[in-house]
Amino acid sequence: MIHPTRRHALQTACPDLDPALIKDFVTRMDPDYFDQYSLEATITHLQLVGKLNPDHPCALHITKEQADVFEVTIVAYDYFSEFATICGILSAFGLDIQEALIFTYTDEPSGNDGATRQKIRIPRARRGRPPSPSHRPGLARKKVVDVFRVQLLPGFTLDHTEQTQLSAELEAMIRLLDTQHIRDARRQVNRRLTETLGKLRKKTPGLIHPVQILFDNNLSPNETVIDIDSVDTPAFLYAFANALAMRGIYIAKAKVDSDGLTVRNRFYVKNRHGEKLKKGTEQQELTVAAALIKEFTHFLTWAPDPAKALEHFDQLLDQLLEEPQTVADLSLLTQKPLLGHLARLFGSSDFLWEDFLRRQHTNLLPAMEEFQKRPQVRSKAELTKALQTSLKIVRRPDERKKRLNEFKDRELFRIDMKHLLENTPLPDFSHALTNLADVILNQALMEAQAVVDRSQKRPVRANGHPYPFTICGVGKLGGTELGYASDIEVLFVYDTNKTASTKKQPTPSEYFEALVQEILGWIDAKQEGIFHIDTRLRPHGKMGLFAHSLVEIRQYYSPKGQAAPFERQALIKLRYVAGDPALGDLVEKHRDEFVYSQAPWPLDTAVHLRDRQTKELVPAGAIHVKYSPGGLVDIEYTAQYLQVMHGHRAPSLQTPNTLQALDALAKEELLTGEEAQDLKEDYLFLRQVIDALRIVRGNAKDLVLPKSGSNGLIFLARRMGFITEDWLAGAKALEQEIQRRMKQTRQVFTKHFMNRQPERQTKPRSRKSPSRKPVSS
Repeated sequence: MIHPTRRHALQTACPDLDPALIKDFVTRMDPDYFDQYSLEATITHLQLVGKLNPDHPCALHITKEQADVFEVTIVAYDYFSEFATICGILSAFGLDIQEALIFTYTDEPSGNDGATRQKIRIPRARRGRPPSPSHRPGLARKKVVDVFRVQLLPGFTLDHTEQTQLSAELEAMIRLLDTQHIRDARRQVNRRLTETLGKLRKKTPGLIHPVQILFDNNLSPNETVIDIDSVDTPAFLYAFANALAMRGIYIAKAKVDSDGLTVRNRFYVKNRHGEKLKKGTEQQELTVAAALIKEFTHFLTWAPDPAKALEHFDQLLDQLLEEPQTVADLSLLTQKPLLGHLARLFGSSDFLWEDFLRRQHTNLLPAMEEFQKRPQVRSKAELTKALQTSLKIVRRPDERKKRLNEFKDRELFRIDMKHLLENTPLPDFSHALTNLADVILNQALMEAQAVVDRSQKRPVRANGHPYPFTICGVGKLGGTELGYASDIEVLFVYDTNKTASTKKQPTPSEYFEALVQEILGWIDAKQEGIFHIDTRLRPHGKMGLFAHSLVEIRQYYSPKGQAAPFERQALIKLRYVAGDPALGDLVEKHRDEFVYSQAPWPLDTAVHLRDRQTKELVPAGAIHVKYSPGGLVDIEYTAQYLQVMHGHRAPSLQTPNTLQALDALAKEELLTGEEAQDLKEDYLFLRQVIDALRIVRGNAKDLVLPKSGSNGLIFLARRMGFITEDWLAGAKALEQEIQRRMKQTRQVFTKHFMNRQPERQTKPRSRKSPSRKPVSS
């Protein structure tokens, strides 16, 4: 308890302060505070306390001690995770914390209007009745006094402008804590701090910063005392305090001392239940997790979205620490490359985290260690052998389906991870995904056929041979152009052209319709995620059957058939994938005969459809990377229009792949060499943008560019490799590059198809086909 003479001196020195506020301060402040601070310092702190009210939850005072050394005093209401937040903001302003003393009120009287924040990880809403009008607002709330001795890092200043900005940012973060938005505060601090760490341009070495942590439950009656010794690194105090907060640890009091080489911390803490940390397992888990989170913080400069990376890493530790059999895997986290890879993965994609990283966490670290050993592209033969080996030991269909999808998911994760971490070329990435899709579809066909044949007799010809059946890929699958979250677009075809079936067996149509339904049930996928099987691009669209005979295919896709012009264009992408290869060859031959025939093709109808896409699919004021003028489809349609118009005389144009088509168009002098090269580079760039947009949620519809200056655009730029000291500058550079390339692409499209006299064409049909998917891209 403070000596009465000192209390009287405080009241005399602060005549303008409410006596109740002074009494509240001297009776509730941690007694050690008064042993540490002089009367003069206490007066300064009291004056700052006097500035607090519910509308202004913190106050800041800065004094300059030397050229680059300052004392920063922060007085605020007490909040969970507050000390970590303050340390993060100071570090973000280039202030290296050399010393710190943190004191908190030790109790809360009944009827308080504050929160009991140390008892749970995420604080509950405030309890207690509101303060009486006769009392000062906020008087009963717990308060903290944090005093830091900081030194400016090279390249930073702390003049009046920076001090004002520091005060504003600090109050903004405290307001988030006040409204229980702890995660939002952590995200913003992480982003701000990571930007600062990037400016320091220091490469993070491996785990050469061991952290020694000692626990003592005898030094304090109410808290566990934690002593931490470690090598001092930028933002060390924030990283460790944040690690404690993420593990639900409340810091009541702290003393920090650093000599520039090592840092010594003493924290007085409670667990999420407001109790001491008494259990050995609790102390051990905290030691491991806090040390790893602290170290992982220094790899956040590798992460496109630092807050996302840190949250996912914390969740991973939760899962690993809860399962004793996986604790040994934690030793893998002592490897620098692995932490850097995890930062990039965790900071890039909620999709990868939810679809694999979280659910497959027991396999994650070994997979991270193994992924570099395999090439990006595995051959179909290698994939088939590995899959069949996995299936060999199981017999039941449900178990085989599970194994099939587990294999698919593992390979998808490996392909995605290798592309993301090693920045492999898009053609290699697409080739790897396409090989996997082909193998999975082929295996699903064999599995489905075995199931259907148990309940239905397979239709056969008079010679006893079964009718052939094939799966053709269209869209990105047909063009060997799959990317993140691409649909698997397919066309199912069977052949009854030679001999009709007997009356004693089901019609081929019934059998193959059942077979396709069974195939579709064998491949699990999220609705918007990759490996969602899309069958809309088939004759008559959603209104048609899933499987069609070769006769029906030839009739529908013919100059006199029902196929609309856009369906002729879409058939460019058709490619045999699985099933009977001879039938697949027949379908491909018909593709060439129909698509590349000399039958007129209405260019004006195609251009009109493209114009409708822009008007109907692009949100007002937005940039749609696929459908806006100059978007990806302008490149694809440039190639496809010219392929349809000139493919009958130039067989080299008859390819489903866009990049190959652009090369062929240049050789045929239908595009200039410069145009073809620009379109190829723009295609690869826009595909990279689309993949970077989709990878966050695994949603194929994520194709709209985030608003200018937004965090979404900033993180997109970082995923794209636009890494700059000023993150906003990186986002602006990406935005300008996208606009430049889209303008360039649109100019080529306009030159060839919109600024020319229409050729002699058949009268375009106005028939709508709402049930069919437009040209796939």
